[in-house]
Amino acid sequence: MDILIRAATRHDLETIGRLGTLLVRTHNEFDAKRFMPTQPGMEQGYASFIGTQLDDHDVVVLVAERDGVVAGYLYGSLEQRDWMALRDAAGVIHDVIVDPAQRRAGIGRALLLAGLEWLREHGAPRAVLSTAQRNEAAQRLFASVGFRPTMIEMTRELSDD
Repeated sequence: MDILIRAATRHDLETIGRLGTLLVRTHNEFDAKRFMPTQPGMEQGYASFIGTQLDDHDVVVLVAERDGVVAGYLYGSLEQRDWMALRDAAGVIHDVIVDPAQRRAGIGRALLLAGLEWLREHGAPRAVLSTAQRNEAAQRLFASVGFRPTMIEMTRELSDD
């Protein structure tokens, strides 16, 4: 089965909204206090947000098609120096997700490599991303293409809940 990686279009937004909501749900299941829960209208809201990014020249939104069906997407951007994060200019991979029914077929790797190539071609000197601590499969994928751990986010609740 061939995997086609291409730039996302407005026709892909419904599927991206569904996959983005799955990303939110998965992270919430990892740590419900840290990650927002899904809510009604989230698929449309997520799709709408990604739709605002499609024409930004500093943003890459790619989809992976397998047998003519969108099976995953990647969202990244070119970012300038960030004094708060102590990070120099970089390409930032914000989202990479593959439909669970399509996993273990190389789709995530293909999206990631294509996204990294786009960032490199557009002048990013490095790429950074974050992954949930419990998402060991994603961490293995990222390490396999050369990412190394550099930061650990820690969270503490401030309410008595």
